[in-house]
Amino acid sequence: MSAGALAERIAERRAGSGDGRAMVGELRRAAVLVPFEGGGLWTAEFGGIRWICGFTDEAALARFARAKDPGDGSLTGREWEYAVYRGARLLDEIIPAMGVPAGVAIDIGDQDTAMLFPPVVGIVPEAVAVDAGVDDDDREERD
Repeated sequence: MSAGALAERIAERRAGSGDGRAMVGELRRAAVLVPFEGGGLWTAEFGGIRWICGFTDEAALARFARAKDPGDGSLTGREWEYAVYRGARLLDEIIPAMGVPAGVAIDIGDQDTAMLFPPVVGIVPEAVAVDAGVDDDDREERD
């Protein structure tokens, strides 16, 4: 599946329609661009969660880079190197290896397609989900 399909599912969900499980499925199938920083994947911390910052395509990454460094990059001199990962690899392999609560933040520079995929059951493996062991009824009340 294409990253365009993921962006479409995110837009549907943000508009109040769409299926959350289908959106997670698209993330799992999508090729996600993840910038490097300091020799590792670019992450940010928010709300006690470590977020892997990923983008649906080069255009989304470029928009974010321009917002961080207007112009031609000469302000910070930063080059935006990145790797491409399947979303499933991020969720099933990389996040569990991080050793801290972690999720994926997609297109954080775009108002229309930004979406957080938190470390909860149904997104990441139960062994690293922050809500593991919570009753399904309690989990549904939060949704």
